[in-house]
Amino acid sequence: MFKNLVIFRLGGAAAPALSELQAGVARATFLPCAPTQALSMGWTPPRGEAHAPLVEVIDGQWLLALRFEHKLLPASVVRDHAEALAARLEADTGRRPGKRQMRALKEQASFELLPQAFTKQATVRGWIDPKARRLMLDAGSTARVDATLTALADAWPGLAPQALNTVLSPAVAMADWLRSGEPPRGFSVDRDCELKAADESRAVVRYTRHTLDPADCQRHLDQGLLPTRLALTWNDRVSFVLTESLQLKRVDLLDVVLEARGSDDGYDANAALVTGELRRLLPDLLDALGGEAELAAAA
Repeated sequence: MFKNLVIFRLGGAAAPALSELQAGVARATFLPCAPTQALSMGWTPPRGEAHAPLVEVIDGQWLLALRFEHKLLPASVVRDHAEALAARLEADTGRRPGKRQMRALKEQASFELLPQAFTKQATVRGWIDPKARRLMLDAGSTARVDATLTALADAWPGLAPQALNTVLSPAVAMADWLRSGEPPRGFSVDRDCELKAADESRAVVRYTRHTLDPADCQRHLDQGLLPTRLALTWNDRVSFVLTESLQLKRVDLLDVVLEARGSDDGYDANAALVTGELRRLLPDLLDALGGEAELAAAA
């Protein structure tokens, strides 16, 4: 259900209000692209069923989904069509179009081709923990995260998500764990890691399904490389890859969790299971990084 997590803290003085979120997303439901529309996005039922709620409330957690649809127009197809338009114009006028006119012809070509273009859809899943005042987005790209935050701000101006900052940066903490060979309590280091140099050399070392030897890691750290990704397992229940920007990638519930679920694999059971495990994992991970910087400063 959630394979990648980008985490935000909810700002604002007031507690999150479910009714405001429900009303806001209802004003921007998803509609497929019109014939000459290149991109469309809007809120869709996270359950994936028509007429289901746009905000699902399961075990106190709020789940939602933003769908994107865009037309696929290969640059080569647009270029060829623009060239055909240019050739037709040259035949009519006796003059080859200049650069400015060619730009206009490419825009015309795109507009004319859009109704015939194939479409591609993608969905960003969102999860709000109102009690912990956190927003989590399952998105693999910065562009999709930014677009989803913008859509949320339009739907609910009072949301005010803020980037989550910890006392220890993930890169520094991961370097300490690799150097000592001692991950934080409740966590184990797995066999995937990426280290990068911050200088102009841009050196990169990647381990894939390879045991991480502390002495070997120490050598790379001494050379100025810092970990940007590190595979971890929490309490033998959830595996994930922690990044230098505090994102969780390749989130996966392990067999001990799935076996305890039993035969109920419906949407509600899965949502409760996944969010329940991650709600326990996240505080432990933040503690391992020294806690949230803003909360520590306030204390």
